[in-house]
Amino acid sequence: MQKISLSEELGRTSYPGRGIVIGRSADGKYAVTAYFIMGRSVNSRNRVFVEDGEGIRTQAFDPSKLSDPSLIIYAPVRVNGSDTIVTNGDQTDTVYDLMRTGQTFEQSLQTREFEPDAPNFTPRISGLVHVEGGKFEYTMSILKSDNGDPSCCLRNTYSVDAPKPGEGRFIHTYMGDGDPLPSFEGEPALVDIIGDIDSFTRLVWESLDEDNKVSLFVRYIDIESGAYESRIINKNSL
Repeated sequence: MQKISLSEELGRTSYPGRGIVIGRSADGKYAVTAYFIMGRSVNSRNRVFVEDGEGIRTQAFDPSKLSDPSLIIYAPVRVNGSDTIVTNGDQTDTVYDLMRTGQTFEQSLQTREFEPDAPNFTPRISGLVHVEGGKFEYTMSILKSDNGDPSCCLRNTYSVDAPKPGEGRFIHTYMGDGDPLPSFEGEPALVDIIGDIDSFTRLVWESLDEDNKVSLFVRYIDIESGAYESRIINKNSL
């Protein structure tokens, strides 16, 4: 697979929906993850990311405008020991809870499927970043309907056990705007990971469609020590 520009890939459509990027910094020192959300409706755009322990959660920017919290209020990022879990829904909690009982990332997601938001049946995308003992590996997952048929859930998992410096994978919920919204197709795109945490955060944020972007979270985890830095950008400033 040919590596492509993350900036160009993000700008390819005005509405990729929600997206996860996981990879390794160009200098090889950091495990990198990014998660963004976008919105078309007032309810979806009325959100911000806030810190919650070692992770983050979404909350309504203006509580008076929150019409339906289901599917939009959740914890996108949680940390379980050496694992950082990032997803586009409340399956974050499913993975966190079941992995703490000894189940794997894949086994945890077997209990879930795509979102019940007909006719879109939005895919559930998830990532697991494992950093321990100077080693880094990651896994990505997508649960989606079978070409819009909700009677069948397609479950695809993509694992990388030796991420290369300057490379990452990008998965998102939609191929573009539409009605219904077309689900993501294929395997996660191989993209470049450029710069330090601040320049990378700017690159991702500035590449997203200005009208539809809502919030962005970026984390750089030191592969040797496990220490991390995070950045949050919200279009709705708190």
